[in-house]
Amino acid sequence: MLVYRGVRKLFGDFVALADVSMEVHKEQVVCLIGPSGSGKSTLLRCTNGLELIDVARSAGWRGVAARLERHAPRAAAHGDGVPEFRAVPHKTVLGNVTAGPMTVLRMKRDAAEAARDGVAGQGGACDKTHSYPAALSGGQQQRVAIARALAMEPTVMLFDEPTSALDPETIGEVLNVMKRSPRRA
Repeated sequence: MLVYRGVRKLFGDFVALADVSMEVHKEQVVCLIGPSGSGKSTLLRCTNGLELIDVARSAGWRGVAARLERHAPRAAAHGDGVPEFRAVPHKTVLGNVTAGPMTVLRMKRDAAEAARDGVAGQGGACDKTHSYPAALSGGQQQRVAIARALAMEPTVMLFDEPTSALDPETIGEVLNVMKRSPRRA
């Protein structure tokens, strides 16, 4: 699904990624582990198209070769995502989950609501569906973010430190939601 050969990412003179090579296959779970500043988040941001790859011998996403200079395979272009853990403050939980399919996928409201209803429980969106983000705990907000990402019907989910700053009990709840994420492609 994802192939990187010799990927390099620079921020000015700082080398964030140097000669990174990896392959990720269908239904494979991959964890990037390393010290702070080693490029884990940068690699995810390049994969999702939030940062551009500066140099690569080859790069491709789901069998499609990417241009090698200043281009990322763009998981985002394939409906895949990294959950953004900040909820839209003026929308309820259900509004947050519905917003993506309606704006990005251009779904009609009834189809977006059906998608929302299908993932609200699967994503662990909590029992506060009509609550606003300010009334939710950090763990509840993260579960809402995962449900919002699942409503986009992704083939791949990219997580960047989804349990950081959570208490041990909440970490377990969020990890259980992540385990239920789809592994399709």
